[in-house]
Amino acid sequence: MFSDRGNQAHNLPMSRDLANRICEALRRNGRQALLAGGCVRDLLLGREPSDYDVATDATPDQVLALFPRGIAVGAQFGVVIVPEGEDKVEVATFRSDVGYSDGRHPDQVRFARTPEEDVQRRDFTINGLLMRADSGDVLDFVGGQADLRAHLIRAVGDPDRRFAEDRLRMMRAVRFAARFNFAIEPSTMSAIRAHAPQIVQVSRERVRDECTKILTEGAARHGFELLDETGLLGFVLPEVAAMRGVPQPPEFHPEGDVWIHTRLMLEKLPAGCSHTLAWGVLLHDVGKPPTFKRPTSPDDRIRFDGHVEIGVRMAEEICQRLRFSNDDTLQILALVANHMRFKDAVEMRLSTLKRLVRQPRFEEHLELHRLDCLSSHGNLDTYSFVRNFLRDTPPEKVRPLRLITGDDLKGLGLSPGPQFRELLQAVEDAQLEGQISDRSDALALVRRHMQERSRR
Repeated sequence: MFSDRGNQAHNLPMSRDLANRICEALRRNGRQALLAGGCVRDLLLGREPSDYDVATDATPDQVLALFPRGIAVGAQFGVVIVPEGEDKVEVATFRSDVGYSDGRHPDQVRFARTPEEDVQRRDFTINGLLMRADSGDVLDFVGGQADLRAHLIRAVGDPDRRFAEDRLRMMRAVRFAARFNFAIEPSTMSAIRAHAPQIVQVSRERVRDECTKILTEGAARHGFELLDETGLLGFVLPEVAAMRGVPQPPEFHPEGDVWIHTRLMLEKLPAGCSHTLAWGVLLHDVGKPPTFKRPTSPDDRIRFDGHVEIGVRMAEEICQRLRFSNDDTLQILALVANHMRFKDAVEMRLSTLKRLVRQPRFEEHLELHRLDCLSSHGNLDTYSFVRNFLRDTPPEKVRPLRLITGDDLKGLGLSPGPQFRELLQAVEDAQLEGQISDRSDALALVRRHMQERSRR
């Protein structure tokens, strides 16, 4: 068996220390208690777990009696959260689940007495491992250690049954395979392909969250290639699946079709990257498949006329379908809408360039542009130009205080209307261009515009 005795030093992570003390308290009171699931897997892989879970034969009431500050978040499933400061540990009673009519929740939960029975309900063998907190000895009733060594994602027991119980497990298999660079065991892969159409029965929020994890855990390209290989991609994001085989003009995209280009960009996303940037990368060219046009003459080239505008509409539909927050949706749509503007940055008027770079979270726009260039022609001249502009231009020059407002225009005898916007923009343009710098200059500019209008 693997052993974790080397991690029993005094300098344990706080959540690990809390989990160990919970196990010890349960054992002192005559209960079984073991570290369970993903934390055991990660420890055996030499990774620091993000959280710790404990499995026990104690009922939720017995757990709460020992830990009065515990929170019964899923008492019907035997789950109690034990908090301490900023740390928390999930303590779950051994159980076996009976039937999953809705493909997510068990129809009936029966508490079990042994850890052997408990692990049979878990999703994958590498997540079905248990560990004694005091000794680090591993209890393996499902062959998880062998699959860790073999780098395999294998369903516990019958894969068809596991995926019928919770269909999101198909996407979790992909995510774990991508994150750890493991293969999906053949019978598990076959079951995923067979059940792939049923992924549409999973709540859209859960699908969104799983896609986001795949995009931001450092193996986005591999994860989306596996989604494609398993058949899940066509049901989860058919608009992305449609990128496959859509050619691009080789003079701008020597790397190949839209799907190749997108995968190359996904490959460059680091673990922990912004989720809106990751979705922006995935969807930035989503409008290309429906706007693809073949050359009509020897001098013509492949074109995607209007792909940005159509891509923004498609991305908005995807964000609504997957129930993104309004803030996330706005940022993802902005990334899609602006990704082509960089090609004109060097020739832009100063006012236009300043408006481009002062967008919210502009660092994501700039990073998407960098990845876009590196995954196609490789030329970073425009990227460097914009970075140098940001470096050399004081923030107060990019976002100067407004010189006048609508009240000033009213003071000049103007009535609110479309001309307000035109005049205020003309003033701001002149300010951003460095042509005016104070209120008197701005008012003089407005008067000149008014005189020009009166002479027309």
